[in-house]
Amino acid sequence: MAVQSPSAPTPAPAEQFTVAAQAFLKNVLASLGVAPGSEFARSLQSIGVDSTKLAALQARAFQMHTALWQSTLAHEAGHDATPVAPPDRGDRRFSSAEWQRIPWFDYLRQSYLINSRFLSDSIEALEAEPRAKERLRFIARQVSDAMSPANFAATNPEALKLALDTKGESLTQGIRQLIEDVHKGRISTTDESVFELGKNLAVTEGAVVFENELIQLIQYKPVTPTVFERPLVMIPPCINKYYILDLQPENSLVRYALEQGHPVFMVSWRNITAELGHLTWDDYIEKGVLKALEVSRVICAAEKVNALGFCVGGTMLGAALAVMDQKGERGVESATFLASMLDFSDTGDIGLFIDEARVALREAAIGKSGIMSGRDLALVFSALRANDLVWSYVVNNYLKGKSPEAFDLLYWNADSTNLPGPMYCWYVRNTYLENRLHEPGKTEVLGVPVDLGKIAVPAYVLATREDHIVPWRTAYRTTQLLGGDMRFVLGASGHIAGVVNPASKNKRSHWLGGNLAADPEEWLAAAKEEPGSWWRDWSSWLGGFGGGRVKARTRPGNTKFKPIEPAPGRYVKQRIV
Repeated sequence: MAVQSPSAPTPAPAEQFTVAAQAFLKNVLASLGVAPGSEFARSLQSIGVDSTKLAALQARAFQMHTALWQSTLAHEAGHDATPVAPPDRGDRRFSSAEWQRIPWFDYLRQSYLINSRFLSDSIEALEAEPRAKERLRFIARQVSDAMSPANFAATNPEALKLALDTKGESLTQGIRQLIEDVHKGRISTTDESVFELGKNLAVTEGAVVFENELIQLIQYKPVTPTVFERPLVMIPPCINKYYILDLQPENSLVRYALEQGHPVFMVSWRNITAELGHLTWDDYIEKGVLKALEVSRVICAAEKVNALGFCVGGTMLGAALAVMDQKGERGVESATFLASMLDFSDTGDIGLFIDEARVALREAAIGKSGIMSGRDLALVFSALRANDLVWSYVVNNYLKGKSPEAFDLLYWNADSTNLPGPMYCWYVRNTYLENRLHEPGKTEVLGVPVDLGKIAVPAYVLATREDHIVPWRTAYRTTQLLGGDMRFVLGASGHIAGVVNPASKNKRSHWLGGNLAADPEEWLAAAKEEPGSWWRDWSSWLGGFGGGRVKARTRPGNTKFKPIEPAPGRYVKQRIV
């Protein structure tokens, strides 16, 4: 009789759970294009599972599915049934009456919500280091959002009803729009035919008074008889176009600043093409920010200007101010940072998938010359709010065959710009990956060490409470970095709507506080909520740095910097095709 070799011991339940969880997560990562050798993929090796918690979650999910089945049977029999898994507040995907009225679709909706919450709760049951768990939460949201029954024609009662009512025309039109968007390379989120730059967007009157290979500088026509002697120079993000700050007259921060008596200049960034793919971060600081500040001073014959930076523009402004300080230049009277980061220690979801392997891959591909596609960057930002910026338009445009409504913010959002590879790679490595900018002397810009603590100009720092790109607590850290007097304001809403919040409409609210404690939560606990826009508070603050009033000059430029063309200029009209 042959002697059988002993079989391998059966893994313990906890170990089985762990192996199964790691295998599942690896499959999900592979489907999302995450390389097996990436730092994130390797971090999964250390993930463990609390089998007791997971078993309890499985039992709870089973109970809820059982209760849902019983509820569905009662619903089909004509009895009222209390929802087992109601949608979260603000979830508009299932707001149509058909989702509740028809038992089958009510079952699909609630079953999906039970499974979605089980997936989310299961992530919380994993034993993982914080960064890995944050990444897993993000992946769980992406998977869950994508699998919603609202996203598929066969399981969306609104789409099916519309197809029947229109005898299939809605689906036919949806296919047409899908084909158009495939050729366009992106999902249409607004009716782009309604808008035209210089006609109903970016219409504030002005002229381009300077240009180089990277920027055009716009000087706006004053709208008041007298103006402050110090101009306001606006530095918008270079990832999108400048006109987020000058959409339409009723929501234009440019127009508002002009009405308060500020001479206003605007940087309009170039949409990078192949021949400009060699430009660096230093080029953006020298040829962009510093040059705009210099030209504005010369045109207005002012020793100093007030500067404003929004998002990445604020990061650039901080770097430029540090360079000016090291060189002994004192050409800026005050600085405004709108939804900007100088300390990148907590960058929210956008930083979750930035690791050494990915950055090194980009550096090898475009680090010396090349283009970082604005379209690719736009997809990343859309994924941060997939239900709002992706799936809702998939349903509206393709399943229902409807055209999106005209919305200026979304037109701007779709008008992205390319970045030069060297500039992009430097930015991602020195901020998101290594967070070197905020440490004194840790990095250099234009050959000088950066020390943000030596920047002594007064600063107005605005963050927005629901910002998914620049978390407000991270923006708050600017108050602990700079060396001058500081005013911090927290606006309601998100990254764009919280900034573009016209004073005339008196919407939303903002929070003001006194003591800038090291802990942002301590500041918030003592802050006072004020109704309406932060614009008025900023205007009152900025007025203290404008200097005396002088007669407004209606002719743009001067003898050295003559008008080149009317605003909005050529650069802003260059779109990605």
